[in-house]
Amino acid sequence: MAGMIPIMIGAVVMLATKDHTKEMNKREGYVVVTFGWLVMTLSGTLPYILTQSIPNFTDAFFETMSGFTTTGSSIIHDIEIIPHGVLFWRSLTHWIGGMGIIVLAVAILPLLGIGGMQLFAAEAPGPSGDKLHPRITDTAKRLWLIYFGYTLAETLLLWLAGMTFFDAINHAMATLSTGGFSTKNASVAYWNHQPIIQYIIIFFMFLAGANFVLSYFAFKGKIQKIFKDEEFKLYSWFIAIFTAIVALIIYFRADLSMSTITHPMVWGQAESAFRHGLFQVLSIITTTGFVSADYTLWTHFLVVFFFGLMFLGGSAGSTAGGVKVVRHLIMIKNGFMEFKRSLHPNAILPVRYNTKAVSGDIVFNVLAFFILYMLSFIIGALVFSMLGINFESAVGLSASSLGNVGPALGNFGPVTNYAALPAFGKWWCSFLMLIGRLELFTVLVLLTPFFWRNR
Repeated sequence: MAGMIPIMIGAVVMLATKDHTKEMNKREGYVVVTFGWLVMTLSGTLPYILTQSIPNFTDAFFETMSGFTTTGSSIIHDIEIIPHGVLFWRSLTHWIGGMGIIVLAVAILPLLGIGGMQLFAAEAPGPSGDKLHPRITDTAKRLWLIYFGYTLAETLLLWLAGMTFFDAINHAMATLSTGGFSTKNASVAYWNHQPIIQYIIIFFMFLAGANFVLSYFAFKGKIQKIFKDEEFKLYSWFIAIFTAIVALIIYFRADLSMSTITHPMVWGQAESAFRHGLFQVLSIITTTGFVSADYTLWTHFLVVFFFGLMFLGGSAGSTAGGVKVVRHLIMIKNGFMEFKRSLHPNAILPVRYNTKAVSGDIVFNVLAFFILYMLSFIIGALVFSMLGINFESAVGLSASSLGNVGPALGNFGPVTNYAALPAFGKWWCSFLMLIGRLELFTVLVLLTPFFWRNR
C-alpha cells in the first residue's frame, strides 16, 4: 500500500505532463530539485504511518527527511523492536538519498551555477552547458553502478565478519550513503567486541566521503588522477592528522572503557584508542554519524574538536554533507593569495586548483556559500534557543542538522535521540537538513521575491 500510493500519483502526473518539453533551465532546476525532495519525503512517511511504527506525522516526516538527506538523526527510542521491513525502508531512504545527492552534485548542480563540483566539471563524465544534456543519463548509470558495487561489497564483507545478513545490508546502505541509521540501539558500538567489523565500516566510510568521480577514474585505470587531486590529498591529510590528535588524547587522557557503551576494550589500549579515534573522526568528517563510543566523555577539548569537525564535510561529489573539503581548500588558497596581493597589488594572482586557475565567480560563490552557511547556523541555533534549549544543545543541533551529521551535543548527543525536541524544533531541524543537503542556494533562492518575478 505504501508503495502503490506514490506510484499511482506519479503515473497520473506523468500522463498529465507527457506532452511537455523535457528540457529544463536553471530556474526550473531549482524548483524541481527542491520540491522533488519534499514530495519524496512526504511519500516516504507512508511506511512509518501505515505500519504505526511512527504514528505521529511530524515524527514520521522528521525520520524520513533525516533518511533522504542522509543525516541519520532519529526520534525512535527502541530501534530493535521496529519490524525488519520498516528498518529496511529506513535504511533504503539513506541509500536512495545518497545516490540522489551524487547525481545532483556531479550532473545537475554545476549547471545551476552552484555546488563544489563546479571545480570538477572539466573532468567529470557529466554534461556541460546551460541546459540538461542526455549525457546525464550515462553519468548517472556509471555512478549508480559504482555505488551499488560498493554497497554489495561492504554487505558481503560485514556478513563474513560476523554480522547477520540483515544487519550487514542495512549498515552497508547507511555507510555508503553516509547516513548512519543503524539496526541497533547502540549503533556500531554494538560490535565493539568485533573490531574487524568497525575497520570494514571505516574503509567504506572513507570511500563514501571521497569524490565518487575519483572512483570512476580508478576503475578506468586512471590512478594518477586520484593522487594528483588536491581535494583528495587534503581530505586524506585531514583524516590522518585529526585521527592522530584524537587517538593520542584518548590514549593518554580519556577513559575509553566508560564511553564504549556496551563492550569494553579489546586488542589493547593503543589499538582501541586508534580505532575509536579513526572511526569517530571519519564518522563526523564524512557526516555518517555512526557511533562507536560516547565521544562527549572524551575530555572537553575533544567535544569542542568534534563540534568543529561538523563544519568540515567530505569531498564534493560524495554522499557526505557539510561545507565540503574543496570549499575549505579554495578559501585557504584565496586567503594566502590575499597576502600576496597586498604586497603586489598590480600582479595577477589567480587561485589555482589542480594546476588550473579558478575563475573569480567560483571563488566568490565559495565565499558567499560559507558566509550563508555560517549565517544559517547562527539563525538555526537562535531558533532552537527560543524553544528553551540550552546553548550547547542548540549549537549542536544547528551544526549537526545543517551539516547532515546526525549526532549533536548536549541533550542530543551520540547516545541519545531527537525525540525530546518540541514539534516545531523537529520541523526546523528538517528544514536545516534540507537546505544543508541541497547546498543552501538551491532551496533558499526559492524564498527570494526576485526568483518568482517574470523576466
